[in-house]
Amino acid sequence: MAKLSKNRKAALAKVDLEKSYPLQEASKVVKNVTTTKFDASVDVAVRLGVDPRKANQMVRGIVTLPHGTGKTVRVLALCTPDKEAEAKEAGADFVGLDEYIEKIKGGWTDIDVIITVPSAMGKVGALGKILGPRGLMPNPKTGTVTMEVGKAVKEVKAGKIDFKVDKTGIIHASIGKASFDQQKLSENAAELISTIIKLKPSAAKGTYVKSISMSSTMSPGVKVDPKSVGA
Repeated sequence: MAKLSKNRKAALAKVDLEKSYPLQEASKVVKNVTTTKFDASVDVAVRLGVDPRKANQMVRGIVTLPHGTGKTVRVLALCTPDKEAEAKEAGADFVGLDEYIEKIKGGWTDIDVIITVPSAMGKVGALGKILGPRGLMPNPKTGTVTMEVGKAVKEVKAGKIDFKVDKTGIIHASIGKASFDQQKLSENAAELISTIIKLKPSAAKGTYVKSISMSSTMSPGVKVDPKSVGA
């Protein structure tokens, strides 16, 4: 068995692993058990009572976190020349089309989100094998294939994220940083969870939200009471 570090022992002493905490309290506990020297990310994991293998039980959506993610999001706007000024004004980090298509073909993926216009999807679609595994492929369902390029860039920069249930039935999402205060963390988490609840598939039977856990980078997971967020 791996030996526990002093920090890990101290963190475990501050959390009851069997208890389900109200969301506000869980946010406070996560901050208290975070011991990293860097500003750790805070993540939420929601286990759902769905079968992701069935198309009518797939849960996927977008949400704008009220206090942002705390991360610097690098945005590439793959757009036609008539949309370049709009993308740059909105704050896109990289703007262009053919030159960036070639860079990506050469292995460049130093970005977090790609936004494109419908007319460019023919070229962007050819990058599927590179972008798909990295979660970078633009998709109309997440608002990253749109004629409103400037609006999409601003939303992503402001804290808009997309999420998708994985093959084990869990949605993982980053909802902030450990430096956020307890209120901001709980409000961001509540916004994510309420959005997930609204997306409950009609084909899903039984308990929809089975469990919720909140944690920071390298911290123990803190159980959240689903009833505290209306689940």
